[in-house]
Amino acid sequence: MFSALKKPAVLRQDALASLVVFLVALPLCVGVAVASGVPAELGLITGIVGGLVVGSLPGSALQVSGPAAGLTVLVFEAVREFGLGMLGAIVLATGILQIALGALGFGRWFRAISVAVVQGMLAGIGLVLVFGQLYTMAGVKQPRSGLEKIAGVPGLAVDIATDRDALTAFAVGAGTIAVLVLWKKLPGKAQLVPAPLVAVALATAVTSIGGLDIANVEVKGLVDAIQPPGLNDLTSLAGVGVLGTILAFTLIASAESLFSAAAVDRMHDGPQTHYDKELLAQGVGNTVCGVLGALPMTAVIVRSAANVQAGAKTSLSRVLHGAWLLLFAVLLPAAIGIIPLAALAGVLVHAGCKLMPVKDIGPLWRGHRGEAVILAVTAIAIVTTSMFEGVMLGLLLAVIKSAWDTSKVHIDVQDHADGTMTVSVTGHATFLRLPRILDTLEALPQDRPIELDLSSLRYIDHACGNALEDWAARHTDAGIAPVRLRRKDLAPAA
Repeated sequence: MFSALKKPAVLRQDALASLVVFLVALPLCVGVAVASGVPAELGLITGIVGGLVVGSLPGSALQVSGPAAGLTVLVFEAVREFGLGMLGAIVLATGILQIALGALGFGRWFRAISVAVVQGMLAGIGLVLVFGQLYTMAGVKQPRSGLEKIAGVPGLAVDIATDRDALTAFAVGAGTIAVLVLWKKLPGKAQLVPAPLVAVALATAVTSIGGLDIANVEVKGLVDAIQPPGLNDLTSLAGVGVLGTILAFTLIASAESLFSAAAVDRMHDGPQTHYDKELLAQGVGNTVCGVLGALPMTAVIVRSAANVQAGAKTSLSRVLHGAWLLLFAVLLPAAIGIIPLAALAGVLVHAGCKLMPVKDIGPLWRGHRGEAVILAVTAIAIVTTSMFEGVMLGLLLAVIKSAWDTSKVHIDVQDHADGTMTVSVTGHATFLRLPRILDTLEALPQDRPIELDLSSLRYIDHACGNALEDWAARHTDAGIAPVRLRRKDLAPAA
């Protein structure tokens, strides 16, 4: 990082990039906090820690960390179930667990998580986020569960159509989304200003100038928003429900950060990510956020991409972006209080839509239907149950699919002129393929000598080996001809 200070050109480029990232991060930090059901300042605190603390640590030089839309639903559920005071303790435990995983070298293993599970996770989060924020856009309290949010959309539409205040707020949110979508179609020079900042600024100006009576963000002040976890909060971490939430935070935050790092590495030619060090850095950042009672952090692809595209050369840009966030929160806190909630909800609806891999579903279904099923099941499970249960189900399905794909066997039955038969089994014989193997063997005649050749199997598990030996014994006892079993660890029968 300090090498940039010796090169004025690099310093200038990093400083400019940091301003771009700051302008992208500002509305997202506030929006994610509000959508998570916590004070807006807690989102800024997480962004500041992501810049000043994580930005100065080794791992990934150019990716930027802060509060992420991908954790919004999980944080909202945790705050609703355990209270705001427990959030800091949960984030603190998450950070410590990430540090332990990074120190033990588990960073690179997070890259082994099925892409279908990650895409399904993001799709499920996106669906819950979109349907939940539609209510916030209209100034209506959102239902508790994902299914209730979806089922309540017709009633929400009626409320918007019949209630002038709800219609006004929804129009502000819809206008925010329209700006976000249309901004990318403008000439390249206009896009130097980040779309989220423009959309929120325009919505704020329209609301203020027009005197519209819609809800704005509540402001407490940076220092007042800090709520370190108390002793009672820390002692409550042993609860089963809390432990499940910690595991979900750790899995999702780590996977999202390391997948983001892989994506960012493909965007530039500079130093590539050291995954264990990056996981350690994320753990340190979440530990600090936990002590401050702030939101959990991950590396965020939107801010990271903006950093690379703005021409950042070193990690100085992400450190400076944290400094700009700190200065804004200290010097201009009142500016947050004039932002309409409907505008932030519109930003998050747009972010939720981008989380859903719509373009990937078609090619995935045509080329890898099993992966497409895992994606869909994970997303549906998150919407209908919870984040943790949905991800766990997706991982379980991915493991089962992998085991099924790798346990392919080929059975070849040959008749010989002397009346004997040879059954050759090749491939990987596991319990998953045992029904098919036994069906084939049990259909063979019992009055002819049979040689069951297992010597070419690459792998045979204990269950399958025992079952085949039992079949050979039963066939020999039931018929008039014996079965000769040949396998690698058994000498051929005489």
